[in-house]
Amino acid sequence: MSDLAIHINLHQKNSIPLDVELDCQAGELLALVGPSGSGKTTVLRSIAGLYQPQNANIICQGEVWQDSAQSIFLATHQRHVGLVFQNYALFPHMTVQENIQQAITHLPKQQRQPEALKLLKKVHLDGLEQQYPTKLSGGQQQRVAVARALARQPKVLLL
Repeated sequence: MSDLAIHINLHQKNSIPLDVELDCQAGELLALVGPSGSGKTTVLRSIAGLYQPQNANIICQGEVWQDSAQSIFLATHQRHVGLVFQNYALFPHMTVQENIQQAITHLPKQQRQPEALKLLKKVHLDGLEQQYPTKLSGGQQQRVAVARALARQPKVLLL
């Protein structure tokens, strides 16, 4: 299992039934599909550490993020996860650039702007750095959210 990027095993019978087991290699794209209410978002929230199923085993690049049998639960901020919420969760009072810079406060102040601009170029939004999210299309807002998620250089990106 050490060559896996992530191993997920989730089981729960109560309010939100889950029965999921999957492995994903580094660089592999994995899609969860299913009807509304089937648990797709709950699985992503579990991986991110925002939801704790009854029985879970989540291992990312050899690091145990959750193991119910051993009472291990790594908090969300300790997991290297990029998460793009369904509503994008952008800060409406901040510009596009400020939204991205909010994710890279761990960098020295003088490095934040160049890094944010580099990420905006990656998602084809260069030139819009001073716009506010409400002035952008839905697709542009989504790309800002992706750039912000990528800014932290996550081990896992959840969309």
